[in-house]
Amino acid sequence: MSTVRGARERARIEVTAAIKDEARRMLAAEGAAKLSLRAVARELGMVSSALYRYFPSRDELLTALIVDAYDSVGAAAEEADARALAAAAPPRARWVAVCEAVRAWALEHPHEYSLIYGSPVPGYSAPVDTVGPASRVGNTLIGIVRAAYEGRGLALPPLPAALRPEALRMTADFAEGLPPEVTPALVAAWAQLVGLISFELFGQFDRVVEDRDTFFAHAATQLAHGIGLPTS
Repeated sequence: MSTVRGARERARIEVTAAIKDEARRMLAAEGAAKLSLRAVARELGMVSSALYRYFPSRDELLTALIVDAYDSVGAAAEEADARALAAAAPPRARWVAVCEAVRAWALEHPHEYSLIYGSPVPGYSAPVDTVGPASRVGNTLIGIVRAAYEGRGLALPPLPAALRPEALRMTADFAEGLPPEVTPALVAAWAQLVGLISFELFGQFDRVVEDRDTFFAHAATQLAHGIGLPTS
């Protein structure tokens, strides 16, 4: 019985992977808005009713693709930080290494990047299952800032009095242990990081920035400076 169950489980894993691979191909060809279970089933030579046993709706398939994408870019960020930490890199260099890893992942997976950081898919609302995976990159960057604050210290950016209540709320929500002065700078840096990558990926830097690698490294360093991360 256990052998049969194991074979069935392996078959289910293989079919699930094939469904997601075909869905990713369709994302690249037509975009998320046109993804449909019937089309995926047709391309795989399956009847629709069989595919529904794996993903009961288009939204559940989209959620699986979104979670996979967030986990993939999150793993890339975490691995880059682990390598930088093992090399005893200072906080600012760790930050830049993570930013560069996120950019490299985006350039290698443009359609998955677009799925998670591009325009919302019409009619789709991401469930709570996506929150944890979506937080991995941000938590990695916050971890770098927290380690610097607890160790070598931060050059805290100024915080307008009018923004302090919101800064305190954000700090309590997702950056506990950090001074409120740094949280708005962190959020702004995250938004700018996504903007830099999106501009490059979607062609906004065409005929504007030619040496993309050098430009991005400089921009990521400036983001780290704005947060107050030390260079050594």
